[in-house]
Amino acid sequence: MTRPFRLIDTGLREGRANIAMDQAIISLRQQGVIGDTVRFIHFEPSALVGRHQDLSLELNLDYCAASGIGTARRMTGGGAIYLDPQQLGWAITCDRAAFPGCDLGEITRRICEAAAAGLSKLGIDARYRPRNDIEVGGRKISGTGGFFDGNVLMFQGTVLVDLDPQTIAQALNVPKAKLAKRDLDDAASRVTTLAALLGKAPPLKAVQDAIAAGLAENLGLDLTPEALSEAEEAEARRAFDEEIGTENFVTEIDGASREAGMRVGHHIGAGGIVSAHLRLEGVTNDRVREILFTGDYFVAPPRIVFDLEAKLRRVPLTGLAAAIRAYFAQLPPGGLLSIGADDFVAAADAAIAAEPVPAEG
Repeated sequence: MTRPFRLIDTGLREGRANIAMDQAIISLRQQGVIGDTVRFIHFEPSALVGRHQDLSLELNLDYCAASGIGTARRMTGGGAIYLDPQQLGWAITCDRAAFPGCDLGEITRRICEAAAAGLSKLGIDARYRPRNDIEVGGRKISGTGGFFDGNVLMFQGTVLVDLDPQTIAQALNVPKAKLAKRDLDDAASRVTTLAALLGKAPPLKAVQDAIAAGLAENLGLDLTPEALSEAEEAEARRAFDEEIGTENFVTEIDGASREAGMRVGHHIGAGGIVSAHLRLEGVTNDRVREILFTGDYFVAPPRIVFDLEAKLRRVPLTGLAAAIRAYFAQLPPGGLLSIGADDFVAAADAAIAAEPVPAEG
């Protein structure tokens, strides 16, 4: 039995406009205005950070500004990425009933395996690699990420059709911790493209058709091509103007590691890098004044981390680990992808042990 899905292509847009369209489709799906949707996405040159990442730590903002590369913050977790018309984005937005009994990890596996099967129709051997990559010969050709917003799933991926490694290397500041984890000399050494694998870049339409076929055949989707609705365009404009397109949203997390008095600790785990930014209070600095968790991890919904940060204010350091574990213990199952309480505890412990950032001058 197949499940009906719309198939839409929203055309070439700059980064923030594309993310605003993501939000519009989620909102309208929650309201029942539109049905389950597979969307293809095209980007003007854009550098995007994940929902929990530090903007200026992850992006070379001066280079981006000088090169006409837009900056934006995604609604999903994960690491910073560079996109332009040489990459193809794809997304699934649907009721979670489309994946009955599956948590986010299982959904990620199923969708990535389906997308990999589709890409393999182009003449390559694409395979899913946990936690959220699609690779060919050990080199990434597609990164993915997703989250739940209520009963709606948003899951996205990108395909490297072709790329300019120099632009990517200069636009993104790949953390040394990530390079050390993977024993890489540079960011470009772990990726490949359809152009490199096939000898030339295939037409985008052929790539879209292959992915659509893979999703349809392996997930049981009945795809019907449709045009973007006026309601979606209007809701996207509202989301852009009120949040996604604003500097306040994009710079919401920016420069935390450089703030005087902040203690910064890092933890590298199977689910990604978690960094804790800790400011203390009390006569003997024995209590949390504020704590911020950044990194390239995935949690669903993203507000799980924001709520955690709020609950940890004023918590004594002696009870910090227990408070973190208690918070995660009461969460409903299915919202974490290869990351958990212990990862946040390890990052917080590292921050406690760190020296505070000195004041400049």
